[in-house]
Amino acid sequence: MLRHIVMIKFNERENLEENSKYLKKLLMDLENSIDSLNKMQVGINFSTRPSAHDIVLIADFDNEAGLDEYRIHPEHVKVLDFLKEKGVQSTVVDYFN
Repeated sequence: MLRHIVMIKFNERENLEENSKYLKKLLMDLENSIDSLNKMQVGINFSTRPSAHDIVLIADFDNEAGLDEYRIHPEHVKVLDFLKEKGVQSTVVDYFN
C-alpha cells in the first residue's frame, strides 16, 4: 500500500474556516471520483501553534500508478486550481506501508 500525506497551510488567514471546510469537501469528494484512491481521510487542524498547518490529507493507493492516476485526474486538478488561487504552502510525504 502507498500512503500519500499532504499538510496544507493557507497563506491568507482571512476566511480560514470557510476555505478549510470547502477544501475538505473538495478532497472528500475525490474518494467517489477516482478509482485508484482506496481511502481518504481529511482533517482540519484545531491547534493554534504557529508552525501548524490548516489541513491534513491522508490517502491510500495500491501502488505508484494509482497515485499517478490521482495526480492527473480532472477532479484532483480542480483541487489544485483552488489551492493555487488561494495561495498555500504544503508539505508532502509518500511512502509504502
